[in-house]
Amino acid sequence: MGKYFGTDGFRGEANVGLTVDHAFRIGRYIGWYYGKDHKAKVVIGKDTRRSSYMFEDALCAGLTASGADAYLLHVTSTPSVSFIARADDFDCGIMISASHNPFYDNGIKLINGNGEKMEESVLDGIEAYLDSNEQLPYAKRDAIGCTVDYAAGRNRYIGYLISLATRSYKGFRIGLDCANGSTWQMAKSVFDALGADTYVIGCRPDGLNINVDCGSTHLGTLRQYVMENHLDVGFAFDGDADRCLAVDEKGNEVNGDHIMYLCARYMKERDTLGDSKVVTTVMSNMGLYKALDELGIGYEKTKVGDKYVAENMRQNGHLIGGEQSGHIIFGRYANTGDGLLTAIKVMEVITETKQPLSVLASPMTMYPQVLKNVVVTDKDETLACPEVQEAVKKAERELGSDGRVLLRKSGTEPLLRVMSEATTYELCEEKVDAIIAAMDRAGKLIRIK
Repeated sequence: MGKYFGTDGFRGEANVGLTVDHAFRIGRYIGWYYGKDHKAKVVIGKDTRRSSYMFEDALCAGLTASGADAYLLHVTSTPSVSFIARADDFDCGIMISASHNPFYDNGIKLINGNGEKMEESVLDGIEAYLDSNEQLPYAKRDAIGCTVDYAAGRNRYIGYLISLATRSYKGFRIGLDCANGSTWQMAKSVFDALGADTYVIGCRPDGLNINVDCGSTHLGTLRQYVMENHLDVGFAFDGDADRCLAVDEKGNEVNGDHIMYLCARYMKERDTLGDSKVVTTVMSNMGLYKALDELGIGYEKTKVGDKYVAENMRQNGHLIGGEQSGHIIFGRYANTGDGLLTAIKVMEVITETKQPLSVLASPMTMYPQVLKNVVVTDKDETLACPEVQEAVKKAERELGSDGRVLLRKSGTEPLLRVMSEATTYELCEEKVDAIIAAMDRAGKLIRIK
């Protein structure tokens, strides 16, 4: 990861960590970089945060000042920007969003012309420019770029999603939690068009309430809604709709690991999985791996971040992968996690097998898991500390094949994450606390967040 761009773009509190000047200069660089030998075209989407409009204006100013044309999808999802960048031959795409973060944060996600997360070489160039006093040439006269209303692109993406459904949803009562974010208009349109009786919450954005007690990070709201309204299934998205978690008809959470399991099983039973493996991150639950072993389905593990999942899938030709948090990638249909696509693929399994989601997810048993975030004096020094390393090794020896521990740096915050899985929550807590105690004895612990 670079100084500004992490695994999911340049993210920070609006006008504190990520300022309008950053956005303008990013636009300037991208317009110059892609416009060296032709008129650059860049497509831009945003979520519903108050600051997203400000950043959109700044990016457009930078792009057009460098001679690029900026095409505006307006409020839309990250996967729609990915789809349109690829389908409509744009040089790149930009999504303005901080995903599941609170409204006062925002982010700039860069997507290449193939609909994938931007190459590190381009990000390195942007970062060097942001830290320099370099003056890029301004476009003049008719070389100055223009902004184009491109809402038609968003509608084309909606049409693409609808085309992927294998059956009508007529007779299904489906709940959607749009997190007061990117899908607040799109999601209902898709499910209505497919014939569902659609019930929607989290669909009244005011610029300040994105992800507030709603969406995939606050699943309790949807669980209660599904139960009270006797719905067949519920789907919850995050702020920019690249994640999806589900709730079954009994109100139980169906997370990303469950979704990968039931979709991979469905694909294998219909001979559409081939030799493909399921690509996970190291944070996926042991229960997923044991369930896949029973089915004879292989898997691979990457570092945390859907970026690394996508890279592995591309390099090895795998068809499905994702994260427990709900970033699911279906390689035949998209190059990034897509919450609406995930909901459609889950509905395909439900409609084709004629089984409720509770039955489809039940063969996979989640192992108890405890995760604690720890602020330390220095992340790298703490990871390398012999006393901490020995505590990790001891926990691994004691758990054996019935559990595991994981100690890693956060990619988005200045802290370490200590995680354990075991047969009981008490055992998980014991192993996590033992590792944190080792940090304390070594003088590395500041506080548990």
